[in-house]
Amino acid sequence: MAETHVLFVEDDDVIREATQLALERDGFVVTAMPDGLSGLEAFRADRPDIALLDVMVPGLDGVSLCRRIRDESTVPVIMLSARADSIDVVLGLEAGADDYVTKPFDGAVLVARIRAVLRRFGHASGSGAGGEAPARSEGGVLVFGDLEIDTEGMEVRRGGEQVALTPTEMRLLLEFSSAPGTVLSRDKLLERVWDYGWGGDTRVVDVHVQRLRTKVGQDRIETVRGFGYKLRA
Repeated sequence: MAETHVLFVEDDDVIREATQLALERDGFVVTAMPDGLSGLEAFRADRPDIALLDVMVPGLDGVSLCRRIRDESTVPVIMLSARADSIDVVLGLEAGADDYVTKPFDGAVLVARIRAVLRRFGHASGSGAGGEAPARSEGGVLVFGDLEIDTEGMEVRRGGEQVALTPTEMRLLLEFSSAPGTVLSRDKLLERVWDYGWGGDTRVVDVHVQRLRTKVGQDRIETVRGFGYKLRA
């Protein structure tokens, strides 16, 4: 099995070295960089399997670095933030991050999050929860108005134009499309899409739903206040 290559960008020398050693003990290959600019160069040179980005790094901050990476790739990104209530968490998710971990973090928790994200990306074509049939289904293509979801080719088109989704956004859309008209709670989406076996921050869901709406149509995914979200068939 090929080794997983992690890009880790962190300006604190102690945290960077300790985390790199912990990840390497778990079998990861780690490229550790102290600032955003060197991190971007390493990303372009090495094309890692996943990126861990501290929000507050010099030169090019983690949010900006995430945005630059997302412009070029759908590689999974996990943001590291010193404060769970920081606006930087939301900014990082809006920039295209798939998840975040709050510092100080336990090494085992970080590894679990990394493996959960990698499992999610490795199974972007996984089936959803089941439920009502879509408006039409032809050869693996689900059709909801002007939205077409090719569940075999993992492609999405809106009005005939291809829509570029990250694997996390695709997993989220597949969950909605597997049960159109059915309300899915934030906790259920965290469990199914983010593979959380424990309580997670529902802001992750909310930000990803907003990002997905901008791509598939603001009215396609409906908010059911107090309960969650559902796909309008």
